[in-house]
Amino acid sequence: MILKLKLSKYSSVDDAIWVAQKAISAIKSDWEDATPLMKELDFKPKLLMFKSWIWAFATVSSRTLHIAWDEAGCLCPVGDLFNYAAPDDTSFEEDDIAGAERLTDGGYEDSNAYCLYARKNYKKGEQALLGYGTYTNLELLEYYGFLLSENPNEKTFIQLDVDICSIGTWPKDSLYIHPNGQPSFALLCALRLWATPANRRKAVSHQIYSGSMLSTENEMEIMKWLISKCEETLQQLPTTVEFDESLLVFLHKIQNSTNCRTDLKQSGFEQEFAVFLRFHRLDLDCSDNSQLPIQILRSLERWELAVQWRCKYKKTLRKCISNCESLVHELSLQLNKQ
Repeated sequence: MILKLKLSKYSSVDDAIWVAQKAISAIKSDWEDATPLMKELDFKPKLLMFKSWIWAFATVSSRTLHIAWDEAGCLCPVGDLFNYAAPDDTSFEEDDIAGAERLTDGGYEDSNAYCLYARKNYKKGEQALLGYGTYTNLELLEYYGFLLSENPNEKTFIQLDVDICSIGTWPKDSLYIHPNGQPSFALLCALRLWATPANRRKAVSHQIYSGSMLSTENEMEIMKWLISKCEETLQQLPTTVEFDESLLVFLHKIQNSTNCRTDLKQSGFEQEFAVFLRFHRLDLDCSDNSQLPIQILRSLERWELAVQWRCKYKKTLRKCISNCESLVHELSLQLNKQ
């Protein structure tokens, strides 16, 4: 099942919560709109339930392959069995010129067949992976129910003032931080322009749009702004990286536990686990040290994914702070030498 409900309670990041709430609202709206037609077609009562609609929606959303003439896509034998590999500039063999022009590894072609392409030469017994397109981890969670530990297409967004977002021609979704903590080209250009006095922006815009640094002072100002913004964002979040990492260790352990009561008491996360059970309206008796019921295990998997996502988000902000501090230090040395 796709991860439509996982982020709404446990991600702690406003954008992620908004995405989850929007997805839930859209699914419910579609179900309500389709219910009269399903009744008219004499669907069985079980198939009219919202739970059944979620299953059907998840199947279409996560298992179908793209075709040009139907937005629902198509189900293709074998084609939906491949795990995902994120496409990037280096994921093709050097001699695969045609493949390098694709962002996905398959398509319905003139041969009236759905063709799938490998990005490299695989050895016998090696898992073959396919790229479905360029997705951030939040999008992978929303549509497919998983995320990548290393995703070259990941984007970390921070809250930006309206004047920064509207100062240039860059789309808002291009103003982000890369997984390595570096600001995107568009974000860096927008901040350079924003930090320039209004009466000088037109004169230096060509330099900024080319990606050039305007001055040491301008660069130091925007690096310090990024440091402050990332620190402010981290402080506003209810948990830290260290807390999330400890929680992930606990969640992994409790899902494989054969001694639930003991592991729970030793973890230090009894309060968080109690909140989790109340939120999902679940009841758990650990008095017999039994393994966890399957319903709870499935919910724990979703909780773990949400915590993984928010932990990666915070780590990227930390990397951005570290990178900016290093650059500020280097620029300060240059100024002192002048």
